[in-house]
Amino acid sequence: MGQGIEIKNLNVFYGDFHAVQDVNISIAPNKVTAFIGPSGCGKTTVLRTINRMHELTPGARVEGQVLLEGHDLYGKGVDPVAVRRDVGMVFQKANPFPTMSIRDNVLAGIHLNKRRISKSDADELVEWALRGANLWDEVKDRLDAPGIGLSGGQQQRLCIARAVAVHPQVLLMDEPCSALDPISTLAVESLIDSLKRDYTIVIVTHNMQQAARVADYTAFFNLRAPGKPGHLEYFADTETMFNNPQNETAARYISGRFG
Repeated sequence: MGQGIEIKNLNVFYGDFHAVQDVNISIAPNKVTAFIGPSGCGKTTVLRTINRMHELTPGARVEGQVLLEGHDLYGKGVDPVAVRRDVGMVFQKANPFPTMSIRDNVLAGIHLNKRRISKSDADELVEWALRGANLWDEVKDRLDAPGIGLSGGQQQRLCIARAVAVHPQVLLMDEPCSALDPISTLAVESLIDSLKRDYTIVIVTHNMQQAARVADYTAFFNLRAPGKPGHLEYFADTETMFNNPQNETAARYISGRFG
């Protein structure tokens, strides 16, 4: 089962730049939460703090708490690698491991975590993950071919298969469909809907229709002024956000009257 996330008084800095200010949000377990808002307002930054990916940027630091089922992911002695085992991520740009086959890309997380798995279980897992990512029928006869040889859209679906193969508690997705054609996008959205039975999912998207289709809850991020930190302006269940938002700025953004 997925686990809930509680973000408390989150501030994110990159050197002297205050990127995100005072974000407080509860992300429900086994639901899809979408982060929407204009470019540069902190959506992806907040997403990356949930599995400590932002720490790969020199000078990044965080104030506040990110709690996964009550456990502070920034607590003393917490290993970021262990955090990323429980909190998987799919990036905007497909990033299959270039020297690995399609099959080994799917199993990369299993091998990285030094989990032992029989060949039959591995075969079953590879097929399950690739079917879920709507890729199995396209690659089942060339699983030993390099993953980097796939098209852009296929590479992204391979990355989604790789992420779900380790069965994380939380799955983060940063614009996962931005490079996909409409058919593949709908397949991934269907996958997201089925995965929430087992995982908590957070997705950043600029596609309002996608947020309305896949999300149970939606968070609208914004900037108070150019150069100011991003902040969480409004959070609601998705039906309220898109049909009866109680925030004028969010209403203007969703209807395309923003800016």
